[in-house]
Amino acid sequence: MFGGLALCAAAVTSGEARAHFRLEAPPAMTEQNDLGDPQKVYPCGGDSNAVMTGATTSFTAGDTITITINEEIYHPGHYRVALAPNDVSELPADPPITPGPGDECAMTEIMDPPVFPVIADGMLAHAEPFDGEQSFEVTLPEDVSCDNCTLQVIQYMSSHGAPCFYYHCAEISIAPGASGETGDPGTTTGEPGTSGEPGTTSGSPDPTGTPGETSNGATQSGGDPDPTAAGSSGSTTGAGTGTGGMGQDDSSGGGGCAASRPQRSGLLALVPVLLVLRRRRH
Repeated sequence: MFGGLALCAAAVTSGEARAHFRLEAPPAMTEQNDLGDPQKVYPCGGDSNAVMTGATTSFTAGDTITITINEEIYHPGHYRVALAPNDVSELPADPPITPGPGDECAMTEIMDPPVFPVIADGMLAHAEPFDGEQSFEVTLPEDVSCDNCTLQVIQYMSSHGAPCFYYHCAEISIAPGASGETGDPGTTTGEPGTSGEPGTTSGSPDPTGTPGETSNGATQSGGDPDPTAAGSSGSTTGAGTGTGGMGQDDSSGGGGCAASRPQRSGLLALVPVLLVLRRRRH
């Protein structure tokens, strides 16, 4: 019996010692040995003896990035990714654990959908050993930028004695995303006169047209011609409307002057009559 208990204790101890992973990309902020140690201390795995690599990987807001891990020792489970824009204190706490008979790490919660600062959860869920390195993609938030962000990758392990999570972090920078510039409405829609606004050059008279003709464009661009205007620049277009073009040859003022000529000839006809009457008086 005591021999059986010793075997069970050895199995648990072996399980704790053999659950390890390496963070291959982005590069981890601390140096890792072949098994990925140090990785057991929240939030980034390192302890007071951890050696910082100084590696920083640059991204842009909204980028879809690739995270690569190497699970050196197999345990069923999955991975979660979180982001701290300013300080590691912003990283979330570990998910709650529900133990089971003989398994301190039997179950945990997966955040679906993830809520910031968690940006991915339940990644690479598996119940069999991996065959070499594994990669998955995560999309960075579009509204977060920073010079020294902390990207945390944690491994959840079931069938494992507590602790149930191992940790690695990478230092990254996130530049603001592209603004998606768009032109102001109407600024580059075409050449002058093509917008169809009143008073544009689209309605100018045709200089090659026959006198007396009215172009459709002219009636739209300049409004109704003023019949009382003498010698105006728009007279060629407006003249003849309703008059048959009678005033076009009169350089002194258009059709209004032609109507006064019959009155002058009538007065001249009365001059001989007045002279005869004057002679009779004398």
